[in-house]
Amino acid sequence: MDAIDEVRAHFSTYPDYVNQQLQIASDTFTITGLKSLINFPQTVYMVRDSLLTASLKRLELVDVFAGLGQIMPADSNRLISEITDGMLVAVHHVSGQYVSIYPIPQPNSRSIAMPIMENNVGGSNSAFNENLESNITLLRSHLNTKDLQLRTYTFGIHVKTRVILCYLESCTDTELLNSLTEKLESGQAKDVSNIQDLSSILGFSKFSMITRYMTYELPQNAAKALKDGKAVLFQERLPFSIVLPNLITDLFITEDDRNHPPVYTWLLRVLRLIGILTTLIVPGLYVALVSVNPDVLRFELAHSIARSRLDVPYPAIVEALLLLIIMELIMEAIIRLPSSIGPTVTMVGGIVLGQAAVDAKLVSNLLIIVIAAATIANAAVVGFRNSYSIRVFKYLLLFLSAFLGVLGLLSGLVILCAYFAGIRTLDVPYLQFRRSKGE
Repeated sequence: MDAIDEVRAHFSTYPDYVNQQLQIASDTFTITGLKSLINFPQTVYMVRDSLLTASLKRLELVDVFAGLGQIMPADSNRLISEITDGMLVAVHHVSGQYVSIYPIPQPNSRSIAMPIMENNVGGSNSAFNENLESNITLLRSHLNTKDLQLRTYTFGIHVKTRVILCYLESCTDTELLNSLTEKLESGQAKDVSNIQDLSSILGFSKFSMITRYMTYELPQNAAKALKDGKAVLFQERLPFSIVLPNLITDLFITEDDRNHPPVYTWLLRVLRLIGILTTLIVPGLYVALVSVNPDVLRFELAHSIARSRLDVPYPAIVEALLLLIIMELIMEAIIRLPSSIGPTVTMVGGIVLGQAAVDAKLVSNLLIIVIAAATIANAAVVGFRNSYSIRVFKYLLLFLSAFLGVLGLLSGLVILCAYFAGIRTLDVPYLQFRRSKGE
């Protein structure tokens, strides 16, 4: 097997790989490259035009061919590296000469925009879009290595949807990769129009309270996940990457942290952990201390809380639920309203509602502070999908605290830990802290 055959075998599963032959006079040329990085029609036209002109002038084609770019050795690793760098590799079969040609770059189908759902601090502002080739181009710009492997799967019978699996051959665990590819290959007859359809193919439970995947708009986050041994999926018509599996460390660790000095990196992560515990515990702790275990408070604090709730006509659990539901509605309204008026309307509405609720003696002043702290702390969680899980678990602890007090709060935390310990995504434990292959 010569070098060009090894290159062809390496890229055989790449959906954007193109291998084309040209016949100029009696000479045969093979040109190869990645169409996600190269404007292939225009580049081929440029090469063909140069060779045809040389043939008409009766020049030595091999000399003209060598002048099109840089002569390369017949080493498949070097050729693969050139192709992943975005170069066009061509071979003259008569002489066996390889040339790396600088191509016409591939234009994006639409301009690369800034992320909408992710805020970036100190990193690249380019975000994925709905075009698979553009997404692969962005990913390669952050992870330019021949270890990056791509496999394409086509789902559906009537409506075709492409899904591209990306992984690093030297980093991804073999069992994880085999489990993922087996599920993707066996589900290609099913329609995939959204992430729920894809989750069903991957065998994820519909009733899981923990999201089994992360979605990233920023390519640097997807590249970091690949280097950590995870797998990345791109689904056609979705403007983000899907990273598998989701681990508990994804709640408070993000790639942008590494753009700060190490001390600040760890301080930010500790701060996010405090935010997670705050949004989980504080509402339930308020209900437990007010309605079940007021005796654990100092007399002055208990007296102050009792005075603030003196005219509130219902139990603390009802009071907390009322305000929490209003906050959930405000957060949902922020997402749904147009960006030009959404924050203003919801901020003014929240202030007016909060003040009116206190004046009407429907809630206490202390509860306003507690709910505001829990809501702000929830925003510190990395990834909005992870924040959904934390928001749901908050209500579990709230109800247990209302019935059993501080004991119920502690019991709820134990139940959550046991639940986390039992979750596995593609045979990878959710509570995995040890670094696996490649990390």
